[in-house]
Amino acid sequence: MLDELKEEEIVNKVGGRFKLSTLIQKRMVALNTGAKPLVDPRGDPDKMAIVIQEILQDKIYLDAAGEVQVGNATMMANIPGAYPGMPGAIAPSPGQAGQATDE
Repeated sequence: MLDELKEEEIVNKVGGRFKLSTLIQKRMVALNTGAKPLVDPRGDPDKMAIVIQEILQDKIYLDAAGEVQVGNATMMANIPGAYPGMPGAIAPSPGQAGQATDE
């Protein structure tokens, strides 16, 4: 499992070692908070193996803002907090969410 991290393929696929570590960290948080794996876990592998397979199979990536995105929109339902009002979503603070303020 960690052998894949030593290969340049996964580093190049994501766009560098920093982006790779960021993607792994953010996806691990999502899995630890209830997100479902986007690949077949085959038994009970550790979550790191799941994240690596999701990256190698082009299931997840970092967008320009540094947020984890999935390869297709129907999978967004597997990510806690992906949409406002979903469990795990962070409520906008007053003055956010497109509301005008008097500043």
